[in-house]
Amino acid sequence: MSFPLLTATAVLPAVGAIATAAVPAARRTAAKWLALVVSLATLALAAVIAFRFEPGGARYQFTESHAWIKAFGVRYELGVDGIAVALIALTALLIPFVILAGWHDADPLETGSRRWRPTQGFFALILAVEAMVLISFEATDVFVFYIFFEAMLIPMYFLIGGFGDRAHEHGEDAASTQRSYAAVKFLLYNLVGGLIMLAAVIGLYVQAGTFSLPEIVQARANGSLPMATGTERWLFLGFFFAFAVKAPLWPLHTWLPNAMGEATAPVAVLITAVVDKVGTFAMLRFCLQLFPEASKWATPVILVLALISIIYGALLAVGQRDIKRLVAYASISHFGFIIMGIFAMTSQGQSGATLYMVNHGISTAALMLVAGFLISRRGSRLIADYGGVQKVAPVLAGTFLIGGLATLSLPGLAPFVSEFLVLVGTFTRHPAIGIIATFGIVLAALYTLVLYQRTMTGPVKPQVAEMPDLRVRELLVVVPLIALLIFLGVYPKPVADIVNPAVKQTMSDVHQTDPKPEVEAAK
Repeated sequence: MSFPLLTATAVLPAVGAIATAAVPAARRTAAKWLALVVSLATLALAAVIAFRFEPGGARYQFTESHAWIKAFGVRYELGVDGIAVALIALTALLIPFVILAGWHDADPLETGSRRWRPTQGFFALILAVEAMVLISFEATDVFVFYIFFEAMLIPMYFLIGGFGDRAHEHGEDAASTQRSYAAVKFLLYNLVGGLIMLAAVIGLYVQAGTFSLPEIVQARANGSLPMATGTERWLFLGFFFAFAVKAPLWPLHTWLPNAMGEATAPVAVLITAVVDKVGTFAMLRFCLQLFPEASKWATPVILVLALISIIYGALLAVGQRDIKRLVAYASISHFGFIIMGIFAMTSQGQSGATLYMVNHGISTAALMLVAGFLISRRGSRLIADYGGVQKVAPVLAGTFLIGGLATLSLPGLAPFVSEFLVLVGTFTRHPAIGIIATFGIVLAALYTLVLYQRTMTGPVKPQVAEMPDLRVRELLVVVPLIALLIFLGVYPKPVADIVNPAVKQTMSDVHQTDPKPEVEAAK
């Protein structure tokens, strides 16, 4: 293509962020509408990429390559495979819902508050994050990827620390302190991971003489780029550590509950449904393709860490008193499934992991945004402050239930397909890990149904007796997400058809084939 479609998809929200930030403070409604229109235009470009992508065609499509920093061999190289296309579509789809859901989250605070919240800044930062995430999915130059992998931390830091959740049981001062702590913890954890990755990126360049992912993968495949075993393993660990922090994988996960708990619900969705997917995506694109032997060497340990994430995250979700922190720990458990699927080294596991990234993004967005609408009405994140909501706000309760059922991977909803594939793909090569991981499903049912029971059923508490049901704007956010959960739960083929060829190529990169069935099919 002569038109730089990938660049346009990332540049549009970046320019939109600048334009939104430039809107005068007195016209904050105009800033909201501008951000929404830009996000919808970006979604339209992402749809063009998805529809024009040829699953059976070249591995990387819509490629762009231009010299950038010649002295260091850095090129502005972009290209997408099926996995990247699916995640670009997810990101572009969720951002308009994030903006709509956060329509009033950055409105000026009540008179006398010491905090000033620039409305246009809130929406500009969301668009900036979108631009950086999109180009991270598109970059095929390792150095370009690294720059935006790190740069997205800056707007996220301000979204968490400057526009945090107003609902806090100990007042505004305590809320401000907690927001600052969560933002700094998020930044420090990810910066440390990024610095370690930078050392590995430099080491990779010393070995390969280029940052181009396709060139390095091709050279490794044809034997023209031999790499000592110890060198490959150290480089792999440098990359994987950064991605495990971003994902997040136990024991590098502790920043996520703080960040999601103190952020507004839309920003929490941005963290776990969009930004964190860059970590798991990068494991597939960079760890497995660049370091195939080291990936197989590290697989047993990574599978154990993923299994711990699944069980540990689910157990902590069961005991949570805070709605948003419960969803955060549930996400840690789900990311454990995703990473387990990636390193199961089977086509079913990796296809399931990629589908899980998409489906988890949609299901978590649905649940967290409805939870945000609930919290905004009551002004509390504590589960104990709710009860009987389904009697006064049945639509809110119903959508909350569907989001929760999707989180526990109920058959007929999108996450079930991906979780089933991950477990099957893991069991065929690592049966013990697959069996233990199924207990995560039982725990998911426990924390989801207990959450619904305590908040939505039972006697109506006085504080929720006058709670209004979902409004039109909120329905515009929730209904499409629920429709997608049902559609992809019944018919996942459109996404699977895009993803599967890329998964087969990744399996080829790591020289793996699916285990043969022990019992042959009847003839």
